[in-house]
Formats: sequence, structure tokens, C-alpha cells
Amino acid sequence: MAEVWQLALQVVKGRWFSLFASNMIMIGGGINYLFPTYSIDIKSSLGYDQETLNLLDFFKELGGNFGIVSGVLAELAPPWFSLLIGAAMNFLGYFMIWLAVTNKIPLPELWHMCFYIFVAANAQFFATTCAYVTCLKNFPESRGVLLGVLKSLVGLSGAITTQLYLAIYGNNSSSIIFLIACFPSALYLFFASAIRENKGERQPNELRVFYQFLSVSVVLALFLMGMVIVQKRVNFSSIGYRVTATMICVILFSPVLIVVREEWFQMNNTRQDPLRLQSDALIERLPEIGPEEDNPKELKQKAKRSCFLSISMCDKPDRGKDYTVLQALLSMDMLILLCVTVCGFCTTCTATDNLGQIGESLGYPTNTISYLVSLVSIWSCFGRIFSGYVSEILLMRYRMPRPFLWTFVLLLSCVGNLFVAFPFSGSVYIASVIMGFSLGAQWPLLYAVISELFGLKRFATLINSVQMASPLGSYILNVKITGALYDYEALKQLAEKGIEKSSVKELTCLGVRCYRLSFITLTCTAFVGALLALVLAIRTRQFYEGAMYSRLKTEDGD
Repeated sequence: MAEVWQLALQVVKGRWFSLFASNMIMIGGGINYLFPTYSIDIKSSLGYDQETLNLLDFFKELGGNFGIVSGVLAELAPPWFSLLIGAAMNFLGYFMIWLAVTNKIPLPELWHMCFYIFVAANAQFFATTCAYVTCLKNFPESRGVLLGVLKSLVGLSGAITTQLYLAIYGNNSSSIIFLIACFPSALYLFFASAIRENKGERQPNELRVFYQFLSVSVVLALFLMGMVIVQKRVNFSSIGYRVTATMICVILFSPVLIVVREEWFQMNNTRQDPLRLQSDALIERLPEIGPEEDNPKELKQKAKRSCFLSISMCDKPDRGKDYTVLQALLSMDMLILLCVTVCGFCTTCTATDNLGQIGESLGYPTNTISYLVSLVSIWSCFGRIFSGYVSEILLMRYRMPRPFLWTFVLLLSCVGNLFVAFPFSGSVYIASVIMGFSLGAQWPLLYAVISELFGLKRFATLINSVQMASPLGSYILNVKITGALYDYEALKQLAEKGIEKSSVKELTCLGVRCYRLSFITLTCTAFVGALLALVLAIRTRQFYEGAMYSRLKTEDGD
């Protein structure tokens, strides 16, 4: 019995359980992608036009990308503190939106709704940032695969939550807002104590364990894909939805077996080699002394550096070294990366956030909106796994820079946008698959490139600073172009029918013209992003072929 308790304690305190807990937190990190599911309810219950609805979506994007505060907090405070803040913000934001949509409170002002959705969307950053940073510090090798593991469940978040809400509420789409107010907050609180830094010795089979975690995500994605197809063709009962939700939970918690097995092996190895354990503990207690710290001038210079300002701000280190925040933000690599982020993420986010209205305008049944969102979510998972795993293989075998793969992903998103601009029967389903894959594939690439080019020391602040560029592009593309053109076409249709705008509660556009011009614009923007990603790949080619490749080969051989 004592041995069982010892194993249980080691499991809970180990870094593998921390990885599992981070995976579970990632499920709450993709809740913002569910906006198309309940956006029609917001539009109808509050009487918004499409431009106003897209303005609300802009504040969701702004909250989902304003991560400077959470990034700095992740460097200064323990992870559990960030998770508590994230849980509180998520619940309060979405709960107030639910009260407004269900008319349980007086009709709020538009700025109230913008504030609520900003707070709710920003909550995900406080949770996921601390999980990313902790895992990257616990497993600094094989970053591409690790980020693929973490990001895969962010991609599946929408599909998982959709199945849970179908099991609990049926097709009452407004109730999903209440579910996403409670579900992620409960996850953050439950796993808050498990997210901790634990730098253990690298295991020889570490990469294989990551692939096993990835396999669970793939199995879950395939299961959800099968359920989406079956539910599209067969009328499920409430019992059927509950059985599906139960099976999803079983698959989600199955990695616990992997965690227990790894900790069991590690505990046995420790018993067989106690002298090694004592020597490792002694080494950990010894101060780290490097040649650069022997020089008093360098020590003094290092002391003057902060996370934002350095006395040698323009004297940037080599790629791969630890940059300060301003050194990174003022570099040409970062400028190009910001432009790629704006062109890539803003186009795919604009496309996915308008799925509800796209399906409505093209005559798709209302109940298919949840299927479209599930397709985006599932294929976002596949995209995250693909880019994390394939970019690692291309780098190790062919020394190909990760931005090359980013170019391919953005070109693929152009194809998905054209399927909406020039629709045919079933084209929105295909476009949803391509959009989801493209959106998901960009995330591991962005995180891996930033950590590799600018180091891990200021990773949390840098990644959240880069994502701050997205809201500006989202406002232009989503509100001022897509939303405005939709309302323009809707007003034209009302004028053709001789109907006054004041006589209708909400503007609704029907037909292929509603999104044609806006999605042609999105296609051109994504193509510019692909060209810029190619430029970044050419600029960093020597780094990936030289220093980065040698480092990965050394770590792989350890």
C-alpha cells in the first residue's frame, strides 16, 4: 500500500502529469472558436446587423490576442494564480453574455457586450500561456512535437464542447453560452495545482511518449469526425448524445495510463540507481557558473537588462539566443513575422467566425452550423498535429526552415477562401475543413519559430506581443470589409424588394453575392502572407541549416 501511495504522489508531482493537466486546460483554450454557433442567437435576440455583430467579434479577437498582461504574469507569478484569474474572467464574461441573450437582464449597451466578450476571450490567455511556458521549460527539446500535442486539443475544443452541449441541452444553441461559462472555468480550477515547473532528466523514450499523446488526440479527432458524419445522417436521441459524450471523456482521460506507466518506470529506475539520484540532487544544489559570469563587467551589464529594455537594445544577439523584448520587436525577422501573423491568422479567423452567416446566406439548414464548427475544430486539430510533427521531420531530415511549411499552409487557405467566394454544392463543408486545417497548422509554427529565433527567456511576453498585431487586421478584414459588404448586399436586396430598413429587425443577406467580394479580398491577403512567410524562410535558412539543426541533432543524440 505504501508503494501505491508513493507512486500516486510521484504521478501527481511529476512533469508527465503536468503535461496531461496542460492538455486538459487546452480544451478550454479553443472556446473562442465556438462564436459561430451562438452568433446567430446574439444577432437575433439583440437586433444587431452584421457589421455590429462583426464588431463584437472584433472585440472577441482583441481579447483573444491581448496577452501582454498574461505573458508578463506568467513570468512573475506561479501558474495557479494565472489559472484562477482565467477561471474568474471566463465565467463572468460568458455568464453576462448568456444573461443578455436569454433576456434575463435589460438589453445591454453595445459597449457592455463588447466588454463582456473581451474579458471572456482574454481569459483563455491567462490559462494557456502558463501551460505553454511550463511545458516548454519542462520539455525544452522537440518543441515542434510538444506544441503539436498541446495545440491539438485546443483545436478539438470546439468539437468536444459541442458534443457535451448536445448531450446536456440538445439543440438549444443559446445554452452553449452558459456551458462555456462553466466548463473551461471548472477545468482551470481543477488542474490549477498540477501545472508546475519540474525540470527532470530527459528520458531516452521522451519523443515516443509525445507521439503516444499525439495518438490519443488523433483517435479522439477521428472519433469526433465519425460522430459528426453519423449525426448529420441519423437523428440522435438524448441517450445517444450522452453515450458519445461519455466515450469522449474516456478517451480524454486515457493518457493518465501513459503518465502512470512513465512514472512507474522512473520510480523503478531510481531504486536501481540510488547513487545517481544523490549525485543529481547534489548537482542541482550547486550554483551554475559559466565563463561569462566570471567577468564583472558582463555581470554588471546583465544586471541592467530588463524584460523590455536593454542597454544594448540595437546590439542584437545571434538568432537562437535569448533576446530582450525590445530587441526582438525591433528586429527585421519579427517585423516580417508580425506581417505573416496578421495576413495568416486574420484571414482564417475572419472566415471561420462568419461560418454561421455564410451557411445561412447559402441556404444551409440551421442545424448544420454546429457541424461546420465541429469540422473546423476537428481539422484544426489535424492541422496542429501536422505542422508540429511534419515541420520537425522536415527540419531534421532536410534542414528545411519551419516558415517554408507556413507558406504552404497559407496557400492552402487561399483555396478554402475561394470555395466560399465561388460556392458550389457542399463547398462550405470542404471550405470548413481547409479553413480549420490552415488555422490550426499556423499555431505550432508561430510558437516554434518565436522560441527558436528569439529564445525561451521572454517567450511568454513575446508570443503574446506578436498576437497583439492580429486584432488590427481582424478589425479591418472582419468589420470594415466582410461585415460592411454583407450589410451592403443585404440593403440592396431589401431595396430590390421595396422594403424599408426600419421595418426589419435584423439585416439578412441571401445568395452567393453576400460574401464573394470579401472572400476574394481575404484570398489576396492570405497570398501576401504566404509570400512574406517565404521571405522569412529564406532569411532564416542558414540559421536552421546551421545552429538550429546542430542543436536539435545534439539534443536528439543525448
